[in-house]
Amino acid sequence: MSVVAPERLDAKRGQAAALFEGACLRGVARLSDMRPELGDDVLLHAGPPLDTHALPYPVRNAAVHALVYAGWPAGDAARAIDTDAIRFEPAQDHGVVTPLAQVVSNAMPVFRVGDERHEVAAPIAESAPPALRFGSADEACVIRLRQQAEWAFGALAPRLADAPLPIRDWIDAALVEGDECHARTGVANARLISALGELPEDYAESIAANANFVLPILMAASAWAIRRHRGSIAAVGGNGQRFGVRFDDEQDWRTVDARPPIGVALAGGEQLPVLGAVGDSPVIDFCGLGGQALAFAPALVEAWEALLPADWQERADAVSDDETGLVCRHRIAASGRSPLVHLALVSAAPEGGLAGRGFYTPPMALFRG
Repeated sequence: MSVVAPERLDAKRGQAAALFEGACLRGVARLSDMRPELGDDVLLHAGPPLDTHALPYPVRNAAVHALVYAGWPAGDAARAIDTDAIRFEPAQDHGVVTPLAQVVSNAMPVFRVGDERHEVAAPIAESAPPALRFGSADEACVIRLRQQAEWAFGALAPRLADAPLPIRDWIDAALVEGDECHARTGVANARLISALGELPEDYAESIAANANFVLPILMAASAWAIRRHRGSIAAVGGNGQRFGVRFDDEQDWRTVDARPPIGVALAGGEQLPVLGAVGDSPVIDFCGLGGQALAFAPALVEAWEALLPADWQERADAVSDDETGLVCRHRIAASGRSPLVHLALVSAAPEGGLAGRGFYTPPMALFRG
């Protein structure tokens, strides 16, 4: 395993600091408070528009949970989804990002991330598996989200009202300590806990037990950074059926069939079917973190070494804008290389769930023309 020169890593850290300067965790709200134009019959999902007549099991599970959280009986929720009484729309088209298979209703609690001019919303990651973001069918997901919402509105919202929390230093610390802020988020999560200060003991313990609690915050900060720095790719993600990008000067998504990520299965998950690439979290990788910061995470390189493309170290520079560090559609087309995107493997089985962790390489066809 070769090593990226220290001076190059320092330069990339500097780019990350500049990209995320000004991004803050500003509060917690119900999605309806941030996006009042969304009705009770709208659910937001990851990636480009969905074919709702062939919903993947994990996305359907998450959609049912989203409606149950909003007060629907589970049977009514399932029937409404299956009879097209519910509208599904891409979250990023509404200034929202959502992880993996998680679906967001307007009743759900969301983080507010950004600055005084623009905020991006992202749902709260309620727990380690089973969890909404993994498309789990387990009813415990809704119970845990209700508890997280109680804590968030009772303890987190008042704390953030006094002083929003800058995110840049969490990212810098993560890169220094071996995390690339997507597949590995433990350092940033610990920095978040430290920045929050005193919390109810059970709330602090729940955050510490879920290293991905910080992930939606990092996603929202990345979407904010892409907008602030006018990236050539305005939106990116997968819905389990299709993976897509939306260019900065276009209204419609460009899409391809979503292949499953390549990765390492969890123990006992080796035979599970894997859903096609799903989630809005690729915004992180398109902000110079995740797959573009793999050199900062030697533990990931070691775990995936047999799977990674031989040119993984050169790809980040080949596909990224020299000045901002954002993944650039023009650099991709010119280099003939596609960026690495770190994604969890979500089980496509009816019960959903986490099957493993790995990476996805979007087809070059998305970026040509």
